[in-house]
Amino acid sequence: MITISEAVNSDIKTIQDIVYKTWPITYGEILSQEQVQYMMDLFYSDEALTAQFNEKQQLFYLITEEETVLGFIGIEHNYQNENKTKIHKIYILPETQGKGIGRIAIEAVEKRALENNSDSLLLNVNRFNKALHFYQKIGFEIFDEVNIEIGNGYLMEDFVMIKKL
Repeated sequence: MITISEAVNSDIKTIQDIVYKTWPITYGEILSQEQVQYMMDLFYSDEALTAQFNEKQQLFYLITEEETVLGFIGIEHNYQNENKTKIHKIYILPETQGKGIGRIAIEAVEKRALENNSDSLLLNVNRFNKALHFYQKIGFEIFDEVNIEIGNGYLMEDFVMIKKL
């Protein structure tokens, strides 16, 4: 059985392990190795994750089957002071993708979003990420296209997607 449970500071290493296993596969054909490393350092260093946990910028949840962590998700309720929940991060171990785990995680987020009076879910996805089709299949629609400068001359070239609840 898949469970979704809130992560705590002591789970940072687990989150980092998932990132190091998923990012090179997820972004290896899309971004340069240098950009992938830069982004992992920027978003997933000990300091960055500790700040996100301590400041409650995002709520992190571990996706677990029995005792094995299969992935994680990072969300923010009341995104930009609106009745929206933003999915900032969702990563599932490559060997477990395609087994419905992502769908279960999104459904758990939908439930939490409704409990927090959200009327929709938002997420950004790289325009060339294969996950785009997964998000469309479960009801997300593209409503914007953005280029986000993240430093070092790098851009995140994303679609912004929304799913009404």
